[in-house]
Formats: sequence, C-alpha cells, structure tokens
Amino acid sequence: MKSLRPLLRVTQLRTSTLLIPPTRSRYTQHQGVKGIRKRKSFYEAQIQAGMREQNEPTVVNTGGMGFLDDRAYDEVVGGAMRIRRDVAISQHVFILQPYIKWSAKRTTPNNVTPDDQLAEATALVHSLPNWQVARSLKVPLESLERTTLFGSGKLAEIKQLLTQLRQERQVSCLFVSKGTLSFAQKQFLEAEFQLPVLDRYSLVIQILRLHATSSEARLQVAMAELPYIWAQAKDASVTQIRRQGYSLSDMQKEILRSRERKLRAELEDVRRQRQLRRQKRKQLNYPTAAVVGYTNAGKTSLIKALTKEDALQPRNQLFATLDVTAHAGYLPCNLQIIYMDTVGFMSDLPTGLFECFVATLEDAMLADIIIHVQDLSHPCHAAQRAHVESTLRALALSVSGDNANSGELPPIVNVFNKSDLLKPNAQIAVLTQHENTNIGHLTSARNHTGLHSLLKDVEQKVLAVTGRRKLQVRVPSGGPEMAWLYKNAAVVETKADEQNAEKILMQVVISQCTLDQFMREFC
Repeated sequence: MKSLRPLLRVTQLRTSTLLIPPTRSRYTQHQGVKGIRKRKSFYEAQIQAGMREQNEPTVVNTGGMGFLDDRAYDEVVGGAMRIRRDVAISQHVFILQPYIKWSAKRTTPNNVTPDDQLAEATALVHSLPNWQVARSLKVPLESLERTTLFGSGKLAEIKQLLTQLRQERQVSCLFVSKGTLSFAQKQFLEAEFQLPVLDRYSLVIQILRLHATSSEARLQVAMAELPYIWAQAKDASVTQIRRQGYSLSDMQKEILRSRERKLRAELEDVRRQRQLRRQKRKQLNYPTAAVVGYTNAGKTSLIKALTKEDALQPRNQLFATLDVTAHAGYLPCNLQIIYMDTVGFMSDLPTGLFECFVATLEDAMLADIIIHVQDLSHPCHAAQRAHVESTLRALALSVSGDNANSGELPPIVNVFNKSDLLKPNAQIAVLTQHENTNIGHLTSARNHTGLHSLLKDVEQKVLAVTGRRKLQVRVPSGGPEMAWLYKNAAVVETKADEQNAEKILMQVVISQCTLDQFMREFC
C-alpha cells in the first residue's frame, strides 16, 4: 500500500486539471519492477507542475471541484455548523429572536425593531425549501455574551413552550437569530433543549449552499464556511477539565488546512480570470456599473428592466444571486454599458463572510459607478442602506489592500426601488421628500417607472468618470469617417447638413483618446 499512495496522489492531481502539453508519445509505466512507478510518478508530477505555471492560460478545468464533495469534511462542518448537504429534508424550526432591551446598549440601529429582526429571521427560514417555522419568540436580554445566553426563568419558559409544541407537531431544530453563537453557548443550549442549534451565520451558509450552482459560487461559499469552523474550534481550553471548544482531531485539522489551501489557489485563479475579463472590457472601452444592495432589494429585476434581457429570471428570495454576472445595456446617448449583478448583503453577519466573495466582488469595487438599489417599501430601509454603505467601504479597503488611496468608492447612484408597493399616502410623502432633497431615484423595476431619469443620471456620471463628452462632427456622407465613428464611438443621432448636401452632422459620445485617434486617422 505504501507504494500505491504516491501514485494515488499523482492520479488525483492529473484528474483535477487538463493541461494542453506538446504532442509526445504516451509513456506506459512498467508494472513488474518495484520502485519504478514511484520514481516515475514523482518525476511526471514535477514536470506537470512546471508546465502548469508556464501554460496557465491553456489550463482547462475538468474536475478541480471534486475536493468540495468530501465526506470527512462534511462530518466536520456538520458538527460545527449543524448543517447538512441534503436540504430537501423537511425541517420544523423554532425561532428565537434575542434583542437588547435597553436601547443604550443596543448595537442595532434605533429604527430597527425586534419585530423587524424577527421578520427577517422568518424570511431566512422560508428561503429554504421544506423548511417551516413551527413557532417564533422574541426574547429581551441584557447582554448577548452570557454563556447561557438566556436567564434561568427564560430557559424554563422556552422549555415549556417546546414541550407544548412537541405535542402538536415535530420540532427539528432551534434557530437563534444572532450573528454567531460561541461554541459554549451553542453547546449549552443544545444540552438544555435537546435540539440542534443554528445561528444566522450557519443558516445563511445553508442558503448559500442551496443557491450556489456555478463553480465560482461553490468555491466562495466553501471558503466562507472555514472561518466559522476555526472560530468554533478556537474556543478549546488547554486544560482537560474544561474543554469548551469544538474538538478537532489532528486529521480533521489537516483536512481543513488542505481544503483552505486548495480553495485559496482556486479562488486566486478565479481572481486572475476576472481580472483578464476586466482588462478585455477596458480595452473595448466599455463603461461598467456595479448594481449592489441589500439582499432581495430588486437588483436583478432592475437590471432586467434596464437591459430588457429576457433570460434574466429574478426570484423573490434572500441570496438568490451569488455570482457576479455582466449584462449589456444602452444609455440614452446610445453608449453601451455593462451592468454587474452582485451578491446581496445582510446585517448581523460578520463582514468576513462577504470578504470570501472578494474574488468576484472586485468587479463591483472597480466599476466606473455603483448603483445602490434599496427596497423603499421595507420598514428598515434606512438601516439597510447604512449597512450596505458601511459594508462597501470595508470591502473597498479589503480590495485595495495596503493602498489607502485606491480604497475610495466610485460615484454612487441611489435607487429607491419597489415604490409601487408603498401606500398612496406614503408615496406622496416620499415624492415630496425626494423633490426637496433629490438624493435618489424613485423606481419600480416591476412597472418600469422612474427608469428614464435614472438612466440620464447614470449617463451623466459615466461620461464624467470615463472622460467622455458629446460632440457634433461634420463628416462626408457615407464615407470612411462615418463608418469609423459608428464602430469606435456612440452615435447619438445623425442629420443632414443644411449647408452642404454632401456632408452629414453626427452627434457622438467619444473619449479624448478615441477623438485623438480619429484626428490622426482623417485630419
């Protein structure tokens, strides 16, 4: 068996990626001499590693995602996060929404009520198929840091409710709507209630697993799981008397380290590929607009309304979009623009969870402008807006690294979406405020209202950021100059020259660099 292990490792390396090497005759390993297979396998592995670095653009991924489906890892993540790969199993969830009863000690915005928090927790549970809310309860607390989390009286009350609930229906798990629970808190609550306990982080990961269909999304979700598992294991006490942390064996720790190394390597490849795409778009001189916002604010619906792309299918779900995708549209000046659809944000979750999506969120941070879509009909609209803005600033710093000057955000266009869901009196109040402040655009992606003023504002900001301007050029009708401008600039309109029938007036949107090229070519 010892002689087979190197071969198995090399075999796994071969199936992960398909390289395109120079044509050569196939080598058949000798089967009868001991030791040859080991030496030859090691030699070929070194050759392939060198070729991978030299011919990186010609690597075709054929099975590199296989390490994500690891049963040994599933045991580790199941023990730490209480999640499972099969989400089709029906679950009846008891939701507990803790909140600080003294406003001076609260970390949540003052305009976010416990009822709003409970409504969002309920929406999280309903985002998973076959998951139902058996019961929900708001629990006032003085602190969220106690090991028991709840006091003895409240624990007894919850136990009594669970006993009554179990007589009526089955309860399969307990969802404590708190960003992250320490392992000590989770262990105590599971022992008290005899149920698996999930926090917001672990439930969101379960939702992300369900919606991650592309290879990029699966890689980023897998990366987002690891910080939580390590944090749970970090609580382990060095003494044997009191061991509170998640007990990981040396083999399990090595599984996590190996998985993290592979994920970082794969995500770095994703980052490079997206950088190449950005460079290609830059060479083609396409302006880009990143569409960001709180989850389920209507980002994909707005892009569909702006681009008239029938293939886009928005869903009324939390975290329905995990991939940053590009969609082409046109501004009123006939300039083509690329809209980047992005993953939605959510409050009461560590920023580190979204930092695992930096490989794709870089497209948003490096766009020419940002379109911030907000759900105007949501009662916590202002708090959601503030959270997204703070998350964007944190991600901008993460993308820029040590370069503090590049951590600035692009110009932001605020879009107040779902205005059609407001009551008539609320619509009048919002319209009055909008006219007085002019801080954003009232739109309804469903009814296609407010889009024209939004596009005009986007156009103005894009022209300013990219250095483009509107010009009127007189060129020979049907000549090469006219064809060149149609190919390299955005033609707004054309009309005949009243002074010269052989000339035509073309109003174009053009950058200074392209204009200089035109002048060298034809003047």
